[in-house]
Amino acid sequence: MSSGVAARRDAKKLVRSPSGLRMVPEHRAFGSPFGLEEPQWVPDKECSRCMQCDAKFDFITRKHHCRRCGKCFCDRCCSQKVPLRRMCFVDPVRQCTECALVSHRETEFYDKQLKVLLSGATFLVTFGNSEKSETMVCRLSNNQRCLILDGDSHCEIEIAHVCTVQILTEGFTAGGSTRATGMFLQYTVPGAEGTTQLKLMAGEDANGSRRQAAAWLAAMHKATRLLYESRDQ
Repeated sequence: MSSGVAARRDAKKLVRSPSGLRMVPEHRAFGSPFGLEEPQWVPDKECSRCMQCDAKFDFITRKHHCRRCGKCFCDRCCSQKVPLRRMCFVDPVRQCTECALVSHRETEFYDKQLKVLLSGATFLVTFGNSEKSETMVCRLSNNQRCLILDGDSHCEIEIAHVCTVQILTEGFTAGGSTRATGMFLQYTVPGAEGTTQLKLMAGEDANGSRRQAAAWLAAMHKATRLLYESRDQ
């Protein structure tokens, strides 16, 4: 891909919506697959009471819309202003109590797991039914749209074409949880019938790459859940 094309794909613009300022991709087709669309607000005329505590709206009890779900609440039930990166808001925005909790949890993904995915990790990669594995570095592209695998060969898989992701685990850590060791991934190839399978396995070396691979797999598990949420919206 030429640098000019890549720059156009990564280009962003500042837009103003009823909910606040958003920094969105200049071309909608190049948006993050983890993103969420802004919800339609419940019309004021259809909402005379808070949709959480049932308080009646009047001159003193004002109504507010949650920027994540679009429902109508009183100030007490919708007072938190929380970052909402999945909708590309520049500043923290007003959210109801339930949505604020979800957005707080997602902040950890953007602050921690996403950085791990962008940095990448080394795996033994097996394509389809092949009996041969290749050592490759797997990472998420900067625009979050592709998994990029680099080794003796090169492969890019669009996140939007991923059908299923299964994290492989073994044993238990000192804390009682299992350890991620690999991943099965099925995806479609435009123009081809059926699905293609990919298997990633962490190496056995003790120089820290195995620990890095486990962290990458855990981050991928979180990313997969966000991806499915985006598709279900």
